[in-house]
Amino acid sequence: MNERNIGGEILKVENISLSFGVMKVLDDISFDIKQGEIRSIIGPNGAGKSSMLNVINGFYHPQQGSITFKGLTRKQMAPQVAATQGIARTFQNIALFKGMSTLDNIMTGRNLKMKTNLFWQALHIGPARTEELENREAAERIIDFLGIQAIRKKPVGKLPYGLQKRVELGRALAAEPELLLLDEPMAGMNSEEKEDMCRFVLDVNSEFGTTIALIEHDMGVVMDLSDRVLVLDYGKQLADGLPDEVRNNQDVIDAYLGIPHEQA
Repeated sequence: MNERNIGGEILKVENISLSFGVMKVLDDISFDIKQGEIRSIIGPNGAGKSSMLNVINGFYHPQQGSITFKGLTRKQMAPQVAATQGIARTFQNIALFKGMSTLDNIMTGRNLKMKTNLFWQALHIGPARTEELENREAAERIIDFLGIQAIRKKPVGKLPYGLQKRVELGRALAAEPELLLLDEPMAGMNSEEKEDMCRFVLDVNSEFGTTIALIEHDMGVVMDLSDRVLVLDYGKQLADGLPDEVRNNQDVIDAYLGIPHEQA
């Protein structure tokens, strides 16, 4: 793991509990994310990892607890407000516009950056044209960064899975987030695709200074990329610490890694 410039707390989760009917998905979860770090969230299927990301960016509203982002504390927030404040998200299941090109998909991530009203946008002249050109240039820079120039005009629905995941990352980056939530960005990828995505995650963190919260099942990836690791187990917080601390935590080994205690 490369040395990173880790700053103060950018996000603090305090005593979050979330239920759907009688099913408790998150139970009194508390942790923080520091500016500039890569923070992984791991756990078995059904542990509540994606639900935690959904709480952070406002898709789910917890019954208890609060979240503080950049010093502002809230109990709940709409996704569009989270986006305007600097939180972007990718999803476990790819959520792209399959009939649109790579460039157009990434351009949708620039919507929050467009300030001209609908009148000027409809006319496509004056400030609206200038703004569109600026946003298109920003989208093209992301395409160059991700090395997907060859597919910029191709419909994303016709792209291989690994490239679709890269386009989804590009769309999230187009919003210029301060906190990027990545929900299993390497799921379903082969080893070469995983290596590429790991490199992009590191580059996004180092070159853009973006803070990253990452859900990932590949423990090799988690241990290589992460500054700190949070472990959830059926909605409960099992462990939180440095990668080596988590890897050697016997509760984590028993519940998640599947390695039993040494027999006496």
